[in-house]
Amino acid sequence: MIVLDIGHTYQIRNHETDASKEDSYQTLQFIKKEKQGDAFVTIQNGTTNEEVLAVLIDRLNTLSRKLPSRETSIAITKCEEALL
Repeated sequence: MIVLDIGHTYQIRNHETDASKEDSYQTLQFIKKEKQGDAFVTIQNGTTNEEVLAVLIDRLNTLSRKLPSRETSIAITKCEEALL
């Protein structure tokens, strides 16, 4: 992982790729807001923690159907709890 903008933009490495190649990473960008007066204004559009958790839950459920395990079931539960 490479932090491009702390708390907001990251480059995450693709699995099974050569880290020196340009296409070895993809960008994960979160919404960025700044306070202007009494309101928060979006200055960079992106995803949210909740959306990433929903993606992880879907992925873990998919993997669990292929190869069920106690560890995956626990991970799903913890992600669901975090989403609450």
